[in-house]
Amino acid sequence: MKSNPSSAEFSVPQRSLDPFRRAVLRGLAILLPPLLTIVIFLWVGNTVANYMLDPLENLARNALVQYASDIHDVDEFGKPNAQGLIVVDGAQYRATGDDKYVPLGVYRAVRENLGTNPMPTTAQGIYERYVNQTWLQRGFVIPVFLCLLILVLYLLGKFLAAGVGRFFWTQLEWLIHRVPLVRNVYSSVKQVTDFMFTDPDVDYTRVVAVEYPRKGIWTVAFVTGESMAEIRDAAHEPVISVLIPTSPMPFTGFTITVKKSETVDLDITVDQAFQFVISCGVVVPPQQIADARAKQAAGHSEKPMALSAPVSDDE
Repeated sequence: MKSNPSSAEFSVPQRSLDPFRRAVLRGLAILLPPLLTIVIFLWVGNTVANYMLDPLENLARNALVQYASDIHDVDEFGKPNAQGLIVVDGAQYRATGDDKYVPLGVYRAVRENLGTNPMPTTAQGIYERYVNQTWLQRGFVIPVFLCLLILVLYLLGKFLAAGVGRFFWTQLEWLIHRVPLVRNVYSSVKQVTDFMFTDPDVDYTRVVAVEYPRKGIWTVAFVTGESMAEIRDAAHEPVISVLIPTSPMPFTGFTITVKKSETVDLDITVDQAFQFVISCGVVVPPQQIADARAKQAAGHSEKPMALSAPVSDDE
């Protein structure tokens, strides 16, 4: 009889491009997190600037030009001299291209700070540029805007926490959920924002592993309490209440009561357990990575488990 071929005969030879591919993927894994973080913050900043800061700046500019400008018609003051100037009540005014007058000091301030921009030809344009240079510089506007934004967010949060505000917000969300396409987008965005900005109401004491939904299948769970006395009496031993989180939103899940003797305490923090659940099991605790690498360095023959951290090409 022919002997069975060894497993070595069926081993797949390593391709020459595998080290290059692994190096590229490792570089991509290192580069993407900070790059995406920067992109997200830039996108948020541009969104706030385009839809909040710029409209408020335009509103303030128009109000200042409307109520604080000193613009007069040529018909009111008469014709200017050859230099385009006229003196009225001891004050000098400069004629503009639209047959109006602006104070000479305003005109010179704008002309001296043009940079690469052309000189405005209208009195309205000159005063808008003057207001930007004098009162609406970004070094002044941005701190004031941030203070106002924080104040508005604080007042909005206090209003929505009250009974009337909560009622109106509930009615608004009820209307949003009646719009077919908008409700899908709104629900997804609300889940993300609730996860990022809302503190969990449940105080998790520790992380355990339980056999759920059946024996032989282990699930990460968060201990929330000692459960009910009636259940403890029926089980004839201590029981605990645990939350079985769902991926990738760990603040939702199933609350079950299990025997304390049937749980396994995990040596990880609550934050590490959150990362494990959110990543659907891809991100493992760092101490587990260190233990796996130590075993591999000791010469264990077992195939190393797939880890979220980069590993060397010599593995």
